[in-house]
Amino acid sequence: MQLLLIEDDERIAQPLMEGLGRYGFTVRHVRTGAAGLAGCDDAPDLVLLDLGLPDMDGLDVCRSLRARSAVPIIMITARGEEADRIVGLELGADDYLAKPFGVRELVARIRAVTRRTTGALPFPPVESAQAPATSPALTSRELGGLEISRRTRQVRLDGREIALTPREFDLLAYLAEDAGTVYSRQQIMDAVWDPHFFGPTKTLDAHVAALRRKLGDPAWITTARGVGFRLTVPGDDAPSEAAG
Repeated sequence: MQLLLIEDDERIAQPLMEGLGRYGFTVRHVRTGAAGLAGCDDAPDLVLLDLGLPDMDGLDVCRSLRARSAVPIIMITARGEEADRIVGLELGADDYLAKPFGVRELVARIRAVTRRTTGALPFPPVESAQAPATSPALTSRELGGLEISRRTRQVRLDGREIALTPREFDLLAYLAEDAGTVYSRQQIMDAVWDPHFFGPTKTLDAHVAALRRKLGDPAWITTARGVGFRLTVPGDDAPSEAAG
């Protein structure tokens, strides 16, 4: 499947092309709206369009593309406001993905758009690529009064169930794999999110803050300044672990 990526930021474009290549896509990259409009003459199967382009607004590129072609368009942009999404979709975009996002989500959206517009599925499916995941080596952890079950994806603290989002659970389970060990921000982002994650790492800080709040004590997750985070039992310098 041939994709046309219209993105001026090389720091985003290069890892994005690498990540999509892992899933079997061929990506042609251009940096300006004018080059993107010209590139559509080669009939790509789908266009990935950033809105913040140096020569023209991506919305104008979308409008021009839609006026002359039915090529599927997915907007990828830092503009995440509802009004921006509505305008983009009204102008003819088939989907709108706001940063931050991971390659796996983008691939799933490419497949969904392709299925809707052509009735066919791009090859290969998302599941076929080797993507990092949190380690399933241990099915449960017990740290102080904290119990983490990978099998049921449940967390209990002193016998009381703690409701976590899927990402919060994955983050907590990852930190619990070796409690007390400092995991770097990059290690956490690669394992819990995606090695090709596009967006600020402040999303990690937001999830850490949510976990601290739900666990009732910020000391459960301590910050190693300038490095990352570790899971500790409050008041315990050397937390004990039990696996099952």
